Amino acid sequence: MAIIEREGIPLHYTVTGSGPAIILVHSFLASSAMWAAQVPALSREYTVIAVDLRGHGSSGPMEREISIDDLVDDVLAVLDAEGIDSAVWAGLSIGGMITLRAALKASSRVSALVLLDTHAGAERPLKKLRYRAMVLAARLFGIRPLLPQVLKLMFGRHTLAHNKALVDEWRNRLATVPFPTIAHGVSALARREPLQSQLGRIDRKALVVVGDEDMALPPACSREIARLLPRASLTEIPRCGHLSALEQPETVTAAMLSFLRDLQSAPQPRVAAT
Repeated sequence: MAIIEREGIPLHYTVTGSGPAIILVHSFLASSAMWAAQVPALSREYTVIAVDLRGHGSSGPMEREISIDDLVDDVLAVLDAEGIDSAVWAGLSIGGMITLRAALKASSRVSALVLLDTHAGAERPLKKLRYRAMVLAARLFGIRPLLPQVLKLMFGRHTLAHNKALVDEWRNRLATVPFPTIAHGVSALARREPLQSQLGRIDRKALVVVGDEDMALPPACSREIARLLPRASLTEIPRCGHLSALEQPETVTAAMLSFLRDLQSAPQPRVAAT
């Protein structure tokens, strides 16, 4: 595992394979372990960089109030450290929000996008209230009493009913998430600006993936992104919730590989750096 430091915070990531670069950005409360099924398959043909966002996995703590743009800069710093000018960015949930903002903020660094179970809009007022209640409860009692509710948002009905081992594994992982990560991450999500009016500026090919049982960011969110991006295709995965890369790994990996191979067979347009 490689480490760089930004703002005094160690950021951990792995680099596997060789070839064109793809950087994987995980969901809020998860870690790069979320991509365990994708990395071996992708790294046979690509240089795969899997990042632990600050406050997650093996990276250093999320010590201050942050924005999603701060996380964009963290991921760009990883690419800088590896000497990679441009990569395919693949992000799930907050990872997809980071990916969209990277494509708008630093278009020359993003050769294509894979957007899994994510959202281009601002947070809804009711969900902000629920977020505040979750943070208060986590402050008072820790995250463990909240895990049944969190798992119902993270996983689809099919997974909860038929893949107890996966759910139990991630219940244990989620139980170790530090409170500052929960508080500052929730704040960043709640304060995010809507991007719908800007998506037409992203002249990159995009694959949009969503589980048909996603309760956290329902399929309508992904359909909107696919409709507004000029060069997007949409894949909806049955019997799958929010953490699609974990719940239906073979289907997600196959969709990603098909998209990446299509990219290699077609030249990308030249777009001025922003």
